[in-house]
Amino acid sequence: MFSFLNKDQATGEVTERQLDEQNIPAHIAIIMDGNGRWAQQRHLPRIAGHKQGMNTVKTVAKAASHLGVKVLTLYAFSTENWKRPSTEVNYLMKLPVDFFGTFVPDLVKNNIRVKVMGYTDQLPAATQKAVRDAIADTADCTGMVLNFALNYGGRAELVTATQQLAAQVQAGQLAPTDITADMLGQQLMTGDLAELADPDLLIRTSGEERLSNFMLWQVAYSEFVFMQEHWPDFDQATLEQAIYTYQQRHRRFGGLNPATDTTKN
Repeated sequence: MFSFLNKDQATGEVTERQLDEQNIPAHIAIIMDGNGRWAQQRHLPRIAGHKQGMNTVKTVAKAASHLGVKVLTLYAFSTENWKRPSTEVNYLMKLPVDFFGTFVPDLVKNNIRVKVMGYTDQLPAATQKAVRDAIADTADCTGMVLNFALNYGGRAELVTATQQLAAQVQAGQLAPTDITADMLGQQLMTGDLAELADPDLLIRTSGEERLSNFMLWQVAYSEFVFMQEHWPDFDQATLEQAIYTYQQRHRRFGGLNPATDTTKN
């Protein structure tokens, strides 16, 4: 069992809790929100929040790997984030270069493999190279997959997957009536993760409670945990608190759990 200190957000009371090692979510997805607000609260430019947020990614990735998480998906940059001021977008495009340039040796040391999903062909050349190099440098790692959603949008992903299936229909390789949910899932950007494609736990930081076009198909039966901490303040203890919350729930996937459900409604 993993022990950690849990702080009740309502009362401030701190108690010791234990995580069930047999019930660690295999795939955790995080919407990393609040970098800008964290910086503004400290009278710093927004990019300072993004810089601190990059350090948080390093901390949380190693913590998740240590806990036994198999896939950690982080929403790094959405297809809608291009609407932000150009100075901020340019800085965000440099972050993968800086991140991978300094962190890949630690990833290899911790046996963590990098995966990136999104429309990476639309990223600046230097960002694309940093992504390709990180994927190549960690390709032999067999531990946790650190999956970055970079220039990613859930609706665009579904459109692309549908177009790929439609092309097979047009080519006479597939009948429309033969299309299944599994087939569509395999066409998504998480298709290569096989049975680990769908997050067990979705975390969003900074108090917001919406999906923001993130993994719309994959989170159909994920457990959602919304946390007040801004992403730069997120750490191993916060991650453990989110996992503890997850472990208190009973996942039914639309059915009934005979051990806990006493009604047939």
